[in-house]
Amino acid sequence: MALLGHIGRNVSVFVGRVRTRVACVKNFKDLSIQPDVRLSSIAAPASPSAVLDNDNEVVSEKFINRNPRNLELLALAVKDRGWRTVWPSRQHWHRVVLSRSQKHVTAQVLSGDPASLSRPVVSASTQEWAVKKHLGPTCGVSACENIGRVLAQRCLEAGIRHATFRAIPWEFRSQSVQKFRDALKEGGLILSEPRRIYK
Repeated sequence: MALLGHIGRNVSVFVGRVRTRVACVKNFKDLSIQPDVRLSSIAAPASPSAVLDNDNEVVSEKFINRNPRNLELLALAVKDRGWRTVWPSRQHWHRVVLSRSQKHVTAQVLSGDPASLSRPVVSASTQEWAVKKHLGPTCGVSACENIGRVLAQRCLEAGIRHATFRAIPWEFRSQSVQKFRDALKEGGLILSEPRRIYK
């Protein structure tokens, strides 16, 4: 009996919908249709006089770029050159910095913007519990490699695909720095930046 009651309700709802649609069609036929009116879902282009009267359609002569990284992604942003004697060079948009202590490994991506040099854009460290619980020792070669993987993933999630990485030459030869660099490359981070376009 419950099944028949359920079917009866569905049929009555369907019949009610059909009746309302038929009523709408009858009302639509009663309307006087002008030949200029289009019967489609696409809006007709407005007349030139209507465009000039509507303030929303006027294009502003002044354009404000609200994306701070837009010029960088187009390779048009200015890179701070700094002095030639300064090491590491400041001519970059993003720079990867690896710092190791006796207990932990920390990697950061710093911006080339002089206003935000003190703040890292993206960082990863073995001090984070989410990383630390998957590692054995937090200062060895495997820790550097895993921090490289995590940092590469976070950079790609933040929209950073290019960064420079220049370690101190005598530290660059160490196995942990080499594994960190390889993990960054395998993670999809490109360790060189495109040349700036001068216009």
